Amino acid sequence: MSSEKEKARKARHNRVRSKVKGTAVRPRLVVFRSLKATYAQLVDDESGKTICSSSTLKVKKGPKQEQAKEVGLEIAKKATEQKIKEIVFDRGGYKYHGRVKQIAEGAREGGLKF
Repeated sequence: MSSEKEKARKARHNRVRSKVKGTAVRPRLVVFRSLKATYAQLVDDESGKTICSSSTLKVKKGPKQEQAKEVGLEIAKKATEQKIKEIVFDRGGYKYHGRVKQIAEGAREGGLKF
């Protein structure tokens, strides 16, 4: 039982996904927001595999936006360990604002380019 808001977000995400593809060289950074946590993962769409992931479930200090920034920094660290420097950002149908923006800024601070 999805709400109208969730249906609209999924439609926006499908529209974005028709244009954004991740590869092994340049994976897709996917962001998902729930009410309790924020998740990020790097995905190689060609092979259909998740390269690495991170979430705010491990970080439980401070406001949600600060936690999201930590997730961005952590995903950037994991990506650089696997020699990934460039990514494609997939905001998951959410506005580029708040927690989604903080993940992106944290990933950029961590050294990822997009």
